[in-house]
Amino acid sequence: MKKLFFAAHNLDLGGIESALVTLVNDLSQRGYDITIALEKREGVFLDRLNNKIKVVEYNTNNNENMILRKICNLFNRVKFIVRYKNKFDFSASFATYSLASSFMARAASQNSALWCHADYLTLYQGNKEEVKSFFKNVSCEKFHHIIFVSQEGTKSFTEIFPELKNKTITCNNLINGKDIIEKSKKPMIEENIQELAKEEFPIFLNVGRHDERQKKLTRIIEAAKKLKEENFKFKIIFIGDGQDTKLYQEKVKEYNLEETILFLGRKENPYPYFVMSDCIILSSEYEGYPVVYLESFVLNKPIITTKVSDYKQVENGRGMVVEKDAQSIYMAMKEFIQNGYEVKNPFDYETYNENIIKTLETIF
Repeated sequence: MKKLFFAAHNLDLGGIESALVTLVNDLSQRGYDITIALEKREGVFLDRLNNKIKVVEYNTNNNENMILRKICNLFNRVKFIVRYKNKFDFSASFATYSLASSFMARAASQNSALWCHADYLTLYQGNKEEVKSFFKNVSCEKFHHIIFVSQEGTKSFTEIFPELKNKTITCNNLINGKDIIEKSKKPMIEENIQELAKEEFPIFLNVGRHDERQKKLTRIIEAAKKLKEENFKFKIIFIGDGQDTKLYQEKVKEYNLEETILFLGRKENPYPYFVMSDCIILSSEYEGYPVVYLESFVLNKPIITTKVSDYKQVENGRGMVVEKDAQSIYMAMKEFIQNGYEVKNPFDYETYNENIIKTLETIF
């Protein structure tokens, strides 16, 4: 039985954390011995881990006294090395940015991987020096494998680090299709939303963190304003929250869209809302590999998306791909309201997952 080690910051609600839990649960069911090390043993996903998976905590010291902080962190490193040095067949830093995760993964086995969840050249707005600094800070060159969850991420990385091309692998995230389908059958708690599902007009759904720099939800709000001015009937549901929730709520109020755009906050189980919606909408400036793509595919829902990582999977009969601006989103929403969209390419999540596992097994 191979022993696998994954290091992360925590298991709070988020796309990366969800991807990690889906991955380790699947691998555990296949007979792998899994250990997860967390800088903070917290998060809503802790309860979703298979009970065979071991969870340990690696306490990073953040004391304001630099000397004391360095001494404590050195002690933590030595303690980790004594206990875990090369005790695993494979190890990965799943929190790409984390110095502690980078150290743990490189110490835990001689077969280490840095897991990367974004197209970092887009993330850093084309600044190659900032991308170089980010990856050198986590010692990317010391890993045996560098795994990207999208083709775009791999391509931009190898352009900047051509000397590391032979270490670089593209491997999409797994998706727990069975779990998504089961959770999608659960009832929604809001009575007004249950009533909304009975209406004839289209319902659009956005699920994600409220961060304007990345998610650009103002594009959807601007598109809604224009559609409303043209007297189209529709609703938009926002599931999620974040630093820019208030910004979005104020913009909605300014445009008198309170009856059109509904804020439901964070949902541990968003899938019943997928089912009641007619179309999923993603307005982001950039993504790693959008988990919402897979969730939409599994539940057979069309999606309107900007041109973020792996958008070609949507072009393949599963939705509409648009430019990164409000006008393009408006045009796609208008097209959907007037003509709808039929998914022409059903998604087989079991085959999709098996192909990913085959790739990972060659790494393990």
